[in-house]
Amino acid sequence: MKRVALYGGSFDPPHIGHKAVVEALKELDFIDKVIIMPTFLNPFKDSSAAPSALRLKWLQKIFSEDEDVEVSALEVSQNKKVPTIESVEQLLKEYDKIYLVIGADNLKTLHKWHRYDELKELVTFIVAHRDNIKVPQEFLQLDVAVDISSTKLRENIDISKLPKCCADEIAHYYNTRKTMQKRIENITNILDKHKAEAIEVFDLREKNYFVDYAIIASSLGQKHTLALLDHLKKELKPEESFNNVDESGDWVVIDLGDILIHIMTPEYRVKYDMESFLSELGRAE
Repeated sequence: MKRVALYGGSFDPPHIGHKAVVEALKELDFIDKVIIMPTFLNPFKDSSAAPSALRLKWLQKIFSEDEDVEVSALEVSQNKKVPTIESVEQLLKEYDKIYLVIGADNLKTLHKWHRYDELKELVTFIVAHRDNIKVPQEFLQLDVAVDISSTKLRENIDISKLPKCCADEIAHYYNTRKTMQKRIENITNILDKHKAEAIEVFDLREKNYFVDYAIIASSLGQKHTLALLDHLKKELKPEESFNNVDESGDWVVIDLGDILIHIMTPEYRVKYDMESFLSELGRAE
């Protein structure tokens, strides 16, 4: 009988708390193998901080020498949100029994999971303790000494809480992303301050596109389009490098290397419908 523990999640970023959960699972004599399965995107969220391919790569590196652990690309490879029950159904084709590992913080929303009534009949839950949350007796419980919040870690990267094998790489990524978010906020604030309308930000990092982010804003007319360009030039330089600018009264495109800014008159925005094209690639949270 082949019995596995399925440990899914965003792992955004992966940290030593995740490693502690895996080590605790390996100590359970009724589990033969631990399968770590990063999501492409959490079903309850619209975006992730790190792209799924990068989170998968980090996990593969972290657990590369552990024979009792498999890092699965099942959900990441589908490039879409995948309900847990679909992954469970796929694994049941190969394994006889699945223990589904969740953090105690997930208990309050567990009933909202896709096809939850079916899911609970297919798996046995193992709940890892977190934040002193009381776990009902009907669940198997996992005592873990390390309690780390990925959300708080993203906001303030502490390299001591990251797996040593790729701690520097992970820290660099999130610190760089924080800088990117500040840049985007600065750009949108300038546009808003000078009366641009319908400002939208698109996250294109996991898409087949030549920049990481695109920003679209509407002007009030041709003169306003060029005025917004002038404001951006004055207020973003010298921090930002304007690699290329294509300008007309109806449509200005500013290439900052990893960010593309489109400023369009309302008529041109409707005519060319750039947001529909970019929406198919990805909209930022």
